[in-house]
Amino acid sequence: MNTLAIDQGTTSTRALVVDAGGRVTPLVSLPHRQIYPRMGWVEHDPEELIGNLLACLDAAGAVPDLCAIGIDNQGESCLAWDADTGRAISPVIVWQDDRTAADIGRLAADGVEAMVLERAGLPLDPYFSASKLGWIMREIPEARSLAAKGRLRLGTTDAFFLDRLTGRFVTDLATASRTSLIDLASCRWDADLCALFGVPLEALPEIVPCTGDFGTLSVGGRSVPLAASIVDQQASLYGHGCRHVGDAKITFGTGAFALAVTGAMMRTEAGGPLPTVAWQKSGEAATYALDGGVYSASSAVNWARGLGLFSEFAEIDSFDAPAAIDRGIAFVPALAGLACPHWDRSARGAWLGLSLDAAPADMIQALIEGVALRMGEVASAMHSLQPLSSPLSIDGGMAANSYFCQFLADTLQREIIISDQPELTAIGTAALAAEAVGRPLAFERSGRRVAPREVPNGRAEHFAAARRAVQAYGQFGK
Repeated sequence: MNTLAIDQGTTSTRALVVDAGGRVTPLVSLPHRQIYPRMGWVEHDPEELIGNLLACLDAAGAVPDLCAIGIDNQGESCLAWDADTGRAISPVIVWQDDRTAADIGRLAADGVEAMVLERAGLPLDPYFSASKLGWIMREIPEARSLAAKGRLRLGTTDAFFLDRLTGRFVTDLATASRTSLIDLASCRWDADLCALFGVPLEALPEIVPCTGDFGTLSVGGRSVPLAASIVDQQASLYGHGCRHVGDAKITFGTGAFALAVTGAMMRTEAGGPLPTVAWQKSGEAATYALDGGVYSASSAVNWARGLGLFSEFAEIDSFDAPAAIDRGIAFVPALAGLACPHWDRSARGAWLGLSLDAAPADMIQALIEGVALRMGEVASAMHSLQPLSSPLSIDGGMAANSYFCQFLADTLQREIIISDQPELTAIGTAALAAEAVGRPLAFERSGRRVAPREVPNGRAEHFAAARRAVQAYGQFGK
């Protein structure tokens, strides 16, 4: 039997077929526009995303023995639409968008962050959906008009997709846990949080498990059950084979995101890794995880390529010079601010330690190291709360870079495993869907292992000094 996984990510929508042995066959990959109306604003066109989802279903029309479908989503990206017509009345406001930074600042000044952290498990940050949905209510008159008529629907992209494709206005618990609008312990919408952010609770979808009956989709004239819906990073965690407490993965995509299974919910202190729902299977209790992210990873590398620092990725797979950080050159990849464990949106990316003899190769080497060193900060914060198992599994675009992988292992001072399978998000999504219909996949965790080397003392401290300098500079003009 085959399972269709649709990976609706930040830059593309992809359809992949996973067979019973876990082998993946890509069908189609459809990019969508990245819309930047103003500095710091990032949007997607909802109809373009829906069109790409339908194209993925069309591409699967000839796939035989299709038993189930799973869809993973971007997580914190959200929008508003009309309940009667399904028409979106706002753009998709993407997780990277920071238009609500001033709103978040006002809430922080009001002293409510402790309450938000206690209830939702999340800090005040524009990254999460709550302030974006509040912005829609304030800034889009049609949202208020539809709310008065009882016709407004608000939610993350998964709820929009499910409503349009199957007629079910629901969101999965893992995605809901990324909004800042649920009580993470009870797994229900929290009226106080909704009021705080200006989000009408009655306009939000029902929260359901990540697997179960989401309706059916038409594929090649057949009705196929949609049996899983989940955030892409949580799908990746499942695809990596992480099932036990301490199992962890890092995906180096647009951003870099680490997740570690904790089983039960783990309360954390302000500024640290975040508790989140890893998944909830139908009929079972929620499985929790710790989450920590770096906002700019592959996106930083692609940005540097656009600047002309290199042309082909093969050029940056190795370097003749010693590590840039050991030569006094650092790059802090805060191009969209700093996430865990600093949560500082005012910070911005910077090279430090440049001199007249610095070459493009030095700058890109420092950038690659900077992503690893930032993830080192994240992993250290996570390990202090939940000891991480070894080897630590990684995937994503930057996992193909040999220099980066060795530098990451050195930074973490632990063995890493680079998966043989590049499509772990799709495998996780498909595995959850297949299990839900009684057709579990058979696959094994395998890949190339990289052992850490002894490194010079002071790397972490040197990078921390650079990061603090960037944060200090970011305070000017606030």
